[in-house]
Amino acid sequence: MRITVITGSPHKKGTSALLADKFIEGAEEAGHEIFRFDAAFEDLHPCKACEHCHFKGDGCIYKDSMEKLNPHLINDDMIVFVTPLYYFGMTAQIKMVIDRFYAHNSEIMANKKDCILLATSADGNDWTMQALVDHYKTVVEKYMGWEDKGIILATYCTVRSDIENSNYPEEAYELGKSL
Repeated sequence: MRITVITGSPHKKGTSALLADKFIEGAEEAGHEIFRFDAAFEDLHPCKACEHCHFKGDGCIYKDSMEKLNPHLINDDMIVFVTPLYYFGMTAQIKMVIDRFYAHNSEIMANKKDCILLATSADGNDWTMQALVDHYKTVVEKYMGWEDKGIILATYCTVRSDIENSNYPEEAYELGKSL
C-alpha cells in the first residue's frame, strides 16, 4: 500500500512527530511505501479562493510544495493526518494543506482512500479532542468519501517526555504495522 503521512507540527521532535515516526516505522516494517510531507517545513501558500484552478483547469495558481504532494494525494491508497491540538483543532499548517485539496478535489476523490488521524494534546478532558475528531470525520468521511481506519488521541502529552512515557507511541507503531 502507498501511504502519505501529512504532519502539521512546527516541532521536528515534538509529541506528534513521535507518533508519526512510530506509525511510519510500523507501516514500513509491514511492507508499505511511505511518503512523508511535513507541512510546517514546506513552501506553502493558503488558498485564496481565486478559482484559478477551476476557471483555467491547470491546478492552483501557486506552484509551491503542493506540487510534490498532489500526486500522492491523487494516487496513494491512504492519507494519515498527524497534528498536535491547537485551540481544539488541527494546526494551521495542516489545515492549509487540506484547504489546498480544492484545486484537485475531483482527482483526489476519484480514488477511494483509507485515512487515519494521529493527534496529541496537553489537555485530557473528555471533550478536548471532540472538535478535531468531528472536523476530521466531516472532511474525510462525509466530504471526501474516504474510510477511517483508526484514530489515536494522545492526551496529557504536553512535552516529548510525556508521550515517551506513555503507550501512545506503541499504539501508533502497532496501527502502522497492522495495515
